[in-house]
Amino acid sequence: MQGQGNGRGSEILPAEGKLGVMLVGLGAVSTTFIAGVESIRNGRSQPIGSVTQMSTIRLGKRTEGRIPLVKDFVPLAALDDLEFAAWDPIPDDAYQSAKVCGVLRPEDLDPQADFLRGIQPLPAVFDRRYVKKLEGANVKSGANKLELAEQLREDIRRFKEEKGCSRLVVVWAASTEVFMQRHDVHATVASFEKAMAENHDAIAPSMIYAYAALKEGVPFANGAPNLTVDIPAMLELAEQTGTPIGGKDFKTGQTLMKTILAPGLKARMLGLNGWFSTNILGNRDGEVLDDPESFKTKEESKLGVLEYILQPSVYPQLYDKIYHKVRINYYPPRGDNKEGWDNIDLFGWMGYPMQIKIDFLCRDSILAAPIVLDLALFMDLAKRAGLRGIQEWLSFYFKSPQVASGLYPEHDLFIQHWKLKNTLRWLMGEEQITHLGTEYYADYQ
Repeated sequence: MQGQGNGRGSEILPAEGKLGVMLVGLGAVSTTFIAGVESIRNGRSQPIGSVTQMSTIRLGKRTEGRIPLVKDFVPLAALDDLEFAAWDPIPDDAYQSAKVCGVLRPEDLDPQADFLRGIQPLPAVFDRRYVKKLEGANVKSGANKLELAEQLREDIRRFKEEKGCSRLVVVWAASTEVFMQRHDVHATVASFEKAMAENHDAIAPSMIYAYAALKEGVPFANGAPNLTVDIPAMLELAEQTGTPIGGKDFKTGQTLMKTILAPGLKARMLGLNGWFSTNILGNRDGEVLDDPESFKTKEESKLGVLEYILQPSVYPQLYDKIYHKVRINYYPPRGDNKEGWDNIDLFGWMGYPMQIKIDFLCRDSILAAPIVLDLALFMDLAKRAGLRGIQEWLSFYFKSPQVASGLYPEHDLFIQHWKLKNTLRWLMGEEQITHLGTEYYADYQ
């Protein structure tokens, strides 16, 4: 569960020195994120889409007029203090990879060319059994998975020392692994380490990265729907090392729209018969998801959203018979410019049917890049504030938010946003906002 905090900003360690951001995967999301940060640092662009950089936060009453930027309210690392590293089985440097991925136009990419060429991917822990559509030669070798984890830990320590970083975070921005379920070997740190030493199939590469990060006391955010840190062994390890964790699966295109629209339908008590969703995309993610086992992992992440938001057990007349279908289709000509198409069959007063059609032509990595930035900065904040374990207050960024055992995940984007900002207020010793507002009308009560 989320660890203990004291709610006093004076207890948060300052963001002094460099923050190293280590990315698992140097594909479209990571290169777009890195190039974007460098572009912002050089004054060529604005951090659009980033809550940490562009959003304000209201403090106190509406009449007080205190509305600072989030970055001016909480002690976050400055963009100029960020250093980058990445692991990837494909040996292309960040500039080459960005060109292959084709997200950014040359006029936006080329000014950062020298900087990006300096980011060479570290050899990856990679196994095609878990991501069947990819292959690469830039891969670590070892006698067993525990030895591979030790190599990752050495990468982490070396990067921190070479770049002179005072703190680190690790963000999984790599491909979706095949569908996995919890296994007995995931129960404890001891059983997990024994399974790694035995090369057990239930230990996926993403878990090895998470284990290495947590052993080093480095916060870990999971941007894919993989099981990864959502197992008891990782929760135990996060508690032992006092380290924040969070996931799963960056909330970008179609699911973002669902978590915006579905709460509105529920708020107005409009019924729903069905929601059909299909996607076409042509990037590396699309190629990986063309494999049924990887798609199964993504499907589980995307399908749970409506059930948790609409609560069919509470409102059976409106939502008990929803037919929810999700499809993802690999279509190479589309590249990173994903198209998410939704058909929504709803009903209103006296049962009369209505429809909503959504055609969201979005750029997946453009939506994901500011999420990576915000998670890196907020996870670092959580570590300095003494928070450990699951950071549910960051559910705003995930399709399938990780929560404590026995809790259902909150998917409503607006509740997630409220939770995020109230957590920031709590950390800084400010009054949390309820929006009750009765104090403005005391003369009329």
